[in-house]
Amino acid sequence: MTELIPMPRSVVASSGEVPLTASSQLYAGTGTEGVGHWLRTVLWQATGLPLREGRELDDTEGDGIGLRLDSELGPEEYRLVSDRSGVLIEGGGAAGVFWGAQTLRQLLDPDAYRRAPLSRDRAWAVPHVTIEDAPRFRWRGLMLDVARHFMPKEGVLRYLDLMAAHKLNVFHFHLTDDQGWRIEIKRYPRLTEVGSWRARTKFGHRASPLWEEKPHGGFYTQDDIREIVAYAAERHIAVVPEIDVPGHSQAAIAAYPELGNTDVIDTKALSVWDNWGISPNVLAPTDNTLRFYEGVFEELLELFPWEFVHVGGDECLKDQWRHSPAAQARIKELGLADEDELQSWFIGHFDKWLSVRGRRLIGWDEILEGGLAQGAAVSSWRGYAGGIAAARAGHDVVMCPEQQVYLDHRQDAGADEPVPIGYVRTLEDVYRFDPVPPELTSEETGHVLGTQANLWTEVMEDHARVDYQAFPRLAAFAEVAWSSLPAPRERDFAEFERRMAAHYRRLDALGVSYRPPGGPLPWQKRPGVLGRPIDGPPPAR
Repeated sequence: MTELIPMPRSVVASSGEVPLTASSQLYAGTGTEGVGHWLRTVLWQATGLPLREGRELDDTEGDGIGLRLDSELGPEEYRLVSDRSGVLIEGGGAAGVFWGAQTLRQLLDPDAYRRAPLSRDRAWAVPHVTIEDAPRFRWRGLMLDVARHFMPKEGVLRYLDLMAAHKLNVFHFHLTDDQGWRIEIKRYPRLTEVGSWRARTKFGHRASPLWEEKPHGGFYTQDDIREIVAYAAERHIAVVPEIDVPGHSQAAIAAYPELGNTDVIDTKALSVWDNWGISPNVLAPTDNTLRFYEGVFEELLELFPWEFVHVGGDECLKDQWRHSPAAQARIKELGLADEDELQSWFIGHFDKWLSVRGRRLIGWDEILEGGLAQGAAVSSWRGYAGGIAAARAGHDVVMCPEQQVYLDHRQDAGADEPVPIGYVRTLEDVYRFDPVPPELTSEETGHVLGTQANLWTEVMEDHARVDYQAFPRLAAFAEVAWSSLPAPRERDFAEFERRMAAHYRRLDALGVSYRPPGGPLPWQKRPGVLGRPIDGPPPAR
């Protein structure tokens, strides 16, 4: 099974194989013990082989697996050699060894992805091969929106496993929005008592006449979050939490009305929003709001150890600020030109607040408007322009342009696509995406941290719908993020499809409800549910 996804840098196959048997051992050298525990567990579940712990590398001679560090390799770089001596995976760091272990799993039969052996009598073997590999980008991300439709903890853990299987290493956790607040904040209990539930849910696009007339909601306790972060860390995935400010905040305002523009509307009458789109109800630019969210972020920093914290900053409608005497007074007090600069001041406050605490702010590319906060990084979603502007200004960028890698957009123009949203983005379209704009200089390109695919869940009511939108396109995206591919037009999509034929069997073993190449299965369709398809080719940039 050398149909590997993502494609490694170098694969040299030879005749022969390493048998894995009841007597095979697994040796994990210093610094690789966690990878060894993970690999032994998943292979025992799938094969029934005990893979007893080897005390030294020689214990794996002929029919075992060895793991060790090699300081001459990069932190995520690995080398896998399977020959007469057995299987040896070396990495520059534990992450590199882990990615090598993921490749080893792919070298086995797709049934290596099952949670119990189909037969105790079958033979398992690793083909003789030498693989050298390293990622193109440091940031290979997936954003999951759990605010529009809540995904229970087990579903999140499952997606972390799916990310790891595709060598994705950044989980962007979109935890708050107008339609729900999904994380426990102990000093502000109403955020989950009130903000995590809405009375009903629009079924389909916001223009749809259909409603699901029952409450929807849920949230993660702080212990749930600790478990998710620890589970991700075991798989060498960093978790970036997103708390959206100052827009997309109606759920928070419904819980604590004083956070809204009380001099414009009766914020006490607001509830968690039950529709899709962009709510006009945004945070008031007051000291009280700043102190409140500082309290939120204080608890957040205790739960999420990685350097980046996402603050949203997108789609903040400013009509209430224009009509608010308090907001206008704040603009005058600060000597700002307009509401765009007021948002820049708001974001800049938290950029400084996070920097003092050793963290880095990242936000959607609207934070460029009114002046980019010093030290901030940008998630460039409205095409490439925001990322180009930020990189040229010396700011780090994650490229996630909507028309290229928003996986909530439809995969085909056919009438059977469930709740079709946006332009058509096929598997091939995603495979030909390149995160680095060609107009950047080599120095500016250095500010492109990587790339990210985004899953917004307005029309994904359960994990099967999320699976359908994510796969198989997430596999193509993973190859774009990891592998050093030719220019988009020169990529061999037919060869990728050949490898996908084997990968679909892995996804089957993992229980992924992907979109089949021939179109949706009968139970994957949503006849009569209104979407928002856009005809024609999407903007190229």
